[in-house]
Amino acid sequence: MSLQYLIDENVNPLYPKQIRRKEPSIIIKVVGEPETPAKSTLDPEILYWCEENNFVLVTNNRSSMPVHLTDHLAENCHVPGIFILNPNLSIGENLEELILAALASEADEYLDRIVYLPLP
Repeated sequence: MSLQYLIDENVNPLYPKQIRRKEPSIIIKVVGEPETPAKSTLDPEILYWCEENNFVLVTNNRSSMPVHLTDHLAENCHVPGIFILNPNLSIGENLEELILAALASEADEYLDRIVYLPLP
């Protein structure tokens, strides 16, 4: 089973579009789409949604997301993972990392972790 991604609303819309084009088997949802959190939903609520729906969050939020994850875990909650895009990589390089992770990872490999792209 490949990972499924929830793309944060502040991520460039090219990401979901290109992942869907390059690897249509990967399930991608974007904040604000039907059946996802509405735009402007607070990050803690997005983490609850990711936990309930088994989606890895893809975001640019390098500053507050570690705090939100710590708080989420302190409530005895979990998330399938959080991937933070690397501003020093091109969109294409970040996309390659996301596609590789989705196709080659175990379902619980990133459980309760933040991963800063590129993958280690």
